[in-house]
Amino acid sequence: MKDSLVLLGRVPAHPDSRCWFLAWNPAGTLLASCGGDRRIRIWGTEGDSWICKSVLSEGHQRTVRKVAWSPCGNYLASASFDATTCIWKKNQDDFECVTTLEGHENEVKSVAWAPSGNLLATCSRDKSVWVWEGASRSLQVDWEPPDTPLRVRDRVGSWVPFFFSPTVDEEDEYECVSVLNSHTQDVKHVVWHPSQELLASASYDDTVKLYREEEDDWVCCATLEGHESTVWSLAFDPSGQRLASCSDDRTVRIWRQYLPDNEQGVACSGSDPSWKCICTLSGFHSRTIYDIAWCQLTGALATACGDDAIRVFQEDPNSDPQQPTFSLTAHLHQAHSQDVNCVAWNPKEPGLLASCSDDGEVAFWKYQRPEGL
Repeated sequence: MKDSLVLLGRVPAHPDSRCWFLAWNPAGTLLASCGGDRRIRIWGTEGDSWICKSVLSEGHQRTVRKVAWSPCGNYLASASFDATTCIWKKNQDDFECVTTLEGHENEVKSVAWAPSGNLLATCSRDKSVWVWEGASRSLQVDWEPPDTPLRVRDRVGSWVPFFFSPTVDEEDEYECVSVLNSHTQDVKHVVWHPSQELLASASYDDTVKLYREEEDDWVCCATLEGHESTVWSLAFDPSGQRLASCSDDRTVRIWRQYLPDNEQGVACSGSDPSWKCICTLSGFHSRTIYDIAWCQLTGALATACGDDAIRVFQEDPNSDPQQPTFSLTAHLHQAHSQDVNCVAWNPKEPGLLASCSDDGEVAFWKYQRPEGL
């Protein structure tokens, strides 16, 4: 089992500081890291080595807690303890901070893009979750008759074709469209469903909340209870039908979505799906589980733990979908010299895993699924 997770390399990403979080760009070619040094670093490969391509140092005044790439890969969002979220625009190898989102009263703990790329979620120590909407990139125009080209008069009175293109400022504007106050304590993490505009949040109040849009506002549509202490992180499976949560109670819980009138007879409230815990992974971790990542390519679950270890779980063959079982397939006891804060699967290369730690390092690993699983 120990040979199923092989070290490829390490980089001193944030020397003399914690490295808090990692995020791969959608193409899997760049990795963003952030830390207590207030900086974001962008990593890429040259041959077999990982090198720092860019350092983003001007956006925040305090620790950068999390980063997230937009689905198009052209923007990077960063959440900071200075109570702001910065939006960085990629221009070749350079990044420019084009927008700073303000409004949270305390540290912003997490940020995440919706799959459409037009919505952004943030959460904070102020117990709230905010949903932000990007400026519209289109303009709807109606004219008569509708089957003829639209033309307008130019300055000299001639009729010319009409074109509309949003300005750069319009593209980079974001508006808060909802403030959600469903949690009673610090909100640690937000994550979007992989294909729907369904948002999940994890909190110090030991719960997970799910939200959806309703009549131009956002509402809490489900509360998942079961953890006995802080819920630190969340991850959807590739289908979006299951959600994994990890906690200070040293367990991982797998929740399954049940639609109304489901064959299993799970009760639902109105038209909203119900979420039920179908599996609990306990006894594997000796300290707080800070992060969990569900590989969209292989289905492997990786955890980052306060005992300095990385673990990988794989669902067993012929596992019952209603009561799934998972096996521990990799356990690296000293993956880092201090707490492991984050694990992140590469979205394009199966088995490529990155991790970061309080030791300031980023490590790259190759996971090989054991035979028979």
